[in-house]
Amino acid sequence: MGGPSEREYREKLKKIREKLNKRAKDVRKDFAKIKKMKVETLNKTEEARRSTERDMDKIERNITKSKDLAPESKKRLRSEIVILRNEIKENYSELRTQISETLIPA
Repeated sequence: MGGPSEREYREKLKKIREKLNKRAKDVRKDFAKIKKMKVETLNKTEEARRSTERDMDKIERNITKSKDLAPESKKRLRSEIVILRNEIKENYSELRTQISETLIPA
């Protein structure tokens, strides 16, 4: 007869199981890396937002304190600041959404 024995089949199954476990482990490592990257990206996005807000607050205080600027100029600058703040909020929201949707099937 000479066909494969049960032992040989078990060895083949064992190798398949080991290969599957190795691939699963690699995929889990990849997901851990992706999760870490998402957290880092969210942190960078948040820090960029905070930094921009601090810079704008400083400029706004300087505009308010300025004695050289005409009231009409101050009003226009404050209006631009409001517009910029809204842009920052919108961009921040878009980035957070994009980051959180990464790897979520559509």
